Amino acid sequence: MLDTATKPGPTPSPNRARVALLVSVPVLSLIAAWYVMTPRPSGRSSSSGTVAQVPPVPVSVAEVTQRDFAIYLRAIGTVQAYNTVTVKSRVDGELQQIFFREGQHMGAGDLLAQIDPRTFEAQLRQAEAARDRNVALLATAKQDFARSGQLVERGYTPRQTYETQRNQVDQIEAAVRSDEASIEAVKLQLTYARITAPLSGRTGVRLIDAGNMIHANDPVGLVTITQLQPISAMFNLPQDLLPDVSAAMRAGPSLTVIATTQDGKRELGTGVLELIDNAVDQATGTIRLKARFPNENETLWPGQFINIRLHLATRSEALVVAGPAVQRNQDGTYVWVVKPDSSVEVRPVRIETIAANEALVVGGLKPSERIVIDGHSRLRPGVKVVAKSSTRPDVATAGDPEAKL
Repeated sequence: MLDTATKPGPTPSPNRARVALLVSVPVLSLIAAWYVMTPRPSGRSSSSGTVAQVPPVPVSVAEVTQRDFAIYLRAIGTVQAYNTVTVKSRVDGELQQIFFREGQHMGAGDLLAQIDPRTFEAQLRQAEAARDRNVALLATAKQDFARSGQLVERGYTPRQTYETQRNQVDQIEAAVRSDEASIEAVKLQLTYARITAPLSGRTGVRLIDAGNMIHANDPVGLVTITQLQPISAMFNLPQDLLPDVSAAMRAGPSLTVIATTQDGKRELGTGVLELIDNAVDQATGTIRLKARFPNENETLWPGQFINIRLHLATRSEALVVAGPAVQRNQDGTYVWVVKPDSSVEVRPVRIETIAANEALVVGGLKPSERIVIDGHSRLRPGVKVVAKSSTRPDVATAGDPEAKL
């Protein structure tokens, strides 16, 4: 008989088991990652179906204030002296003495140096002697001319002799006037031998020492004097702001300009806007402006780079919020408003300008409303918040006048 007993089935090969293991491991990993990353309620469902409340989110808050808000335009400027003069000699001679120190303040007309005057004094005496001689000759010629006139009337002297003596008087008078002009020229050279400051300012490095010969055609000169009081600053603004600045200049008094250090921590001076250039720079699309500063303390120096704040206008009773409260998304700017029940909501706002960690709000808020200024990342609409003290420097200094420079 044939053996009809059931035979064992084929045993799975080791390769199939390995493949199944390799496929199952990634699938289990994906399931575990989904479980970890999927958000779940923080509380457990009770038998009544209620869900435990989410703990309040700690945030820093501030109130919306209503007050005057100054609008400033900011730029980087360069300080320039109103006048800079390289003092040179107008005559040739030996530089006898120097009367200034390097870096000294000099007033207009103060004596800077003395050139040896002896050559010019000798020329002056010579010119005065020539004038005196011609004056004596003129006196004699006038007497002769007067006698000739009497003799001509009586017929004792020819008319030609009379005319010759009159011409001689005219020639000597011209010689006397020439001598007077020579004397004035030599006196002027004597004046030039005393080199004086042409303007008030600070001297720079001395370019020549006493004892050297100095010439009127020397290219270097004696010293450079720079006027520091008042002083100017040049800066550029985008051409789009030109209508606003021009309108502000026409509307009222001079616009105030504040100069600060490059880090903005120290105020260097307050001046006024003096000039808007008459053309826009086509290469950069900017307009150049000039401000004037009294510079009493000489905190501004020619060639110095400074930060410029141009006071354009002041908004009265404006709504002001701390700058860090303003957030942005694809729809525009918004803030998180804390409602009376300590929950938060998103409030779209329109911001006119932000300066010194403060923002000028045009609409969307009311005075005394509380807004979140720190801790936005964990907020969702309707979430409860609890106020905490802020340690951020920009939030802590918001509203501090000393921190707005």
